[in-house]
Amino acid sequence: MANLFERLGGEAAVNQAVENFYRKVLTDDRISHFFSDVDMDRQIAKQKGFLTMVFGGPNNYTGKDLREGHRHLVAKGLNDGHVDAVIELLGETLKELRAAEEDIKEVAAIAESVRDDVLNR
Repeated sequence: MANLFERLGGEAAVNQAVENFYRKVLTDDRISHFFSDVDMDRQIAKQKGFLTMVFGGPNNYTGKDLREGHRHLVAKGLNDGHVDAVIELLGETLKELRAAEEDIKEVAAIAESVRDDVLNR
């Protein structure tokens, strides 16, 4: 049986999803301020690698772990409401790309499973 990465459409689909997702993030008043001083090309590249790995694709991710990568954002007030917004926008993005509902739920469950790491709890 195909893993989540393959079911979503592989590298091209994950790359498109990440690009579409960040377009949403940067226009969302709930969370856009966390990205005001971020090199978005670098962020998008890191996120493509991270999600490819998490979804069961090739592991080429070399970035920080979730706690270390988000510690500075927690210091700026990152909280559950912001994580909820990210999960919501990711779901909307996958829906627009015609991902199966069960795969969208699996992605949300993965995001939910790392909430405490992202929020350094």
